Amino acid sequence: MSEFEILVATDLTEKSLSLLNDNGIKVNIVTPTVQHVREGLKSAHALIARDDVPVDAPLLENAPKLRVIGRIGANLSGIDVECATSRGIIVMNTPGANAIAAGEHTLALMLALSRRLVTAHNSLRDGYWLLDRKRQAGTQLHGKTLGLIGAGRVGQTVAHRALSFGMTVLAYDPYVAEDQISDSRVLLVGLRELLQKSDFVSIHVPATSETRGMFDETLIRQMKPGARLINTAHGSVVDEDALARALKDGHLAGAAVDVYREEPPYNSPLIGLENVIHTPHIGDNTVEATEDVSLQIVRQVLDALRGVDYRNVVNLPFVAGLDYESTLPYMDLAERMGGLLHTLARSPIRRIAVEYRGTETTGLIKPLTVALLKGMLAPVLGEQVNYINAPILASERGIQVTQAKGLKTGDYANIVTAQVTLEDGEVITIAGTLLDRREPHIVQINNYRMNFVPRGHLLIMGSYDQPGVIGKVGTLMATNGVNIASWQTGRATPGGHTLTVLTLDEPLPEGVLDALRAQDFVRHAHETALP
Repeated sequence: MSEFEILVATDLTEKSLSLLNDNGIKVNIVTPTVQHVREGLKSAHALIARDDVPVDAPLLENAPKLRVIGRIGANLSGIDVECATSRGIIVMNTPGANAIAAGEHTLALMLALSRRLVTAHNSLRDGYWLLDRKRQAGTQLHGKTLGLIGAGRVGQTVAHRALSFGMTVLAYDPYVAEDQISDSRVLLVGLRELLQKSDFVSIHVPATSETRGMFDETLIRQMKPGARLINTAHGSVVDEDALARALKDGHLAGAAVDVYREEPPYNSPLIGLENVIHTPHIGDNTVEATEDVSLQIVRQVLDALRGVDYRNVVNLPFVAGLDYESTLPYMDLAERMGGLLHTLARSPIRRIAVEYRGTETTGLIKPLTVALLKGMLAPVLGEQVNYINAPILASERGIQVTQAKGLKTGDYANIVTAQVTLEDGEVITIAGTLLDRREPHIVQINNYRMNFVPRGHLLIMGSYDQPGVIGKVGTLMATNGVNIASWQTGRATPGGHTLTVLTLDEPLPEGVLDALRAQDFVRHAHETALP
């Protein structure tokens, strides 16, 4: 029986489908309609799709097993990311996989606009040879100014190729710094300056609430008279009616569009205008890009389902470029610490303060905190909680999370510390580290210095520091056939209180924990199991 079922609502290459089959995945390929996707989601663990079908809240309500949504391309429009996050569903895309294809298509449209290729082609097709040479005269790209709205992967791909044509390249992107531009010849400028100076303006921004309708009447009229506009990004960015008016009255010399506010664009005012070149959303449609993006999304979805890696996940607390392989051991440590905090808490947890010290934990505040919350909530919520929705579920339960500094823990090069405050005012502190950067070790609980691996069947016992405790506990375990694998005891002061952690080979038989708690030297005792 297949471990996972993946619903595919788009075209994937044979090579990528073979990869799924070779990994024992059940693949369900459906037509990209709401009806077919809704039916397929009843049993699917993952969905791979483009933007043909809106993945909204009503659709997700019919997806009880869904863990991953894999969107081909960078565009996330149509996906209710907030709803997916609240349901613990990973949302991922494939940014940059089609950058070369989209960039080259932009250049193709720019050349076609500048040399009036479509008009010339149609004229010759209709039997005319240079019927009106002056009318068919084009313009050169050399010496012209290109303005890029958006300087991400596609924008910089276009810039690199435009520079080879001898163009001056300006760019506007409020989220990109100068040191992030790969070529110093690309000048970052303000939006108004770019529009006033550019002979060609090319749009390369994602579809967001900020960019929706960005190129409206006002912005289009700020463009240099006689300029040409190219949009291969997203149809929602441009007001098509305003663009059509600017083309008809001569303010703009031409436009090239690959994307539309409605697709197919049956009612677009741009279709059929003589000075508009339009293509049917094929900017990323090359053999190479299709192969690359198919393999990329399949590998990403497989890795996410199996917890191996979380590349290009948009609703996980991981920063771009994070090395997940080296982060995973620390997340495992934090998750186990969360499980121990749940075990030790004798009333509801209300506040959590976290502190991460050391070079290896730099930049890991969010992922480690999420892992800690997941470990804390999992004993109650089970598989309902994961790295995606743990912060939301914690917030719903009134748990406040803060970052602390200066918590009193041992002197370790890299250490993870969590301090929780319970509803009754009690405070519990746990600190942990990694041995050889792989094995989790708990090194402190409250004021007790410890050293144990938080794994397997654990018995945690608070007792009074008096003679005979080890013998009495050992006898109780032996009498009930329980083998002790390891014993770690820490004490705050001689003759005061002690904390003991026993690793057992098997769970305690019924009644043994109550018998232990009844001993006069025992202050408290808890049993837990960590995978």
